[in-house]
Amino acid sequence: MCQKIDNLLTLLHGQTVIPVLLIDNIQSAVPLARSLVKGGLKTIEITLRTPNALQAIKAITQKVPEAIVGAGTILNTTHYEQAEQAGAKFIVSPGLSNELINCAKNSEIPLLPGAITPSELMQALDKGYTYLKFFPAKASGGIAFIQALASPFSEVFFCPTGGITQQSATQWLQLPNVFCVGGSWIAPQQLIAIKDWDSIHTLAQSATQLSPLSKKARSTT
Repeated sequence: MCQKIDNLLTLLHGQTVIPVLLIDNIQSAVPLARSLVKGGLKTIEITLRTPNALQAIKAITQKVPEAIVGAGTILNTTHYEQAEQAGAKFIVSPGLSNELINCAKNSEIPLLPGAITPSELMQALDKGYTYLKFFPAKASGGIAFIQALASPFSEVFFCPTGGITQQSATQWLQLPNVFCVGGSWIAPQQLIAIKDWDSIHTLAQSATQLSPLSKKARSTT
């Protein structure tokens, strides 16, 4: 049993920042996705924290085909199957469970599960998972904590999410064990509410300029 790493990295498309979206109004889904894609961020994550999340995934998949839509906050088999049926191309979970591992094993849709503590990382490695979500990043010890994990877990790479801002993203991306970050600052709720797609487009463009140290290191080996 192992993680579908090649599939996952292909879908992430080399992006250093993955927009993490909370979509309440289904009417905002398509124009929001178009703004992000136009700004250079094709790969996006829609969290299953609202009643319209699955509808949003389906609508974007159908109407913005250049977007690569992932589903976040996946906690169980039902979530996994619903997201896959809606058209999600990858799955993100805040944690790791045998249930989700079995779902990923039987699906072509890759899983990016969460792990934080050394024990959780060892369990993930035991199941063949080396690319992991680190959530909630800031509240769980922040940069110092994830930096301390680099030496004993040199084969693990993280996508930190939670509490990361436009100002702090560069610091996270300088860590050797970080391959991308997840951020909600690119499409904040206040901009979505007033349909300010131009500002979101500008934020997306700025995010494309960030580059992770881990990516640079791997490209020279």
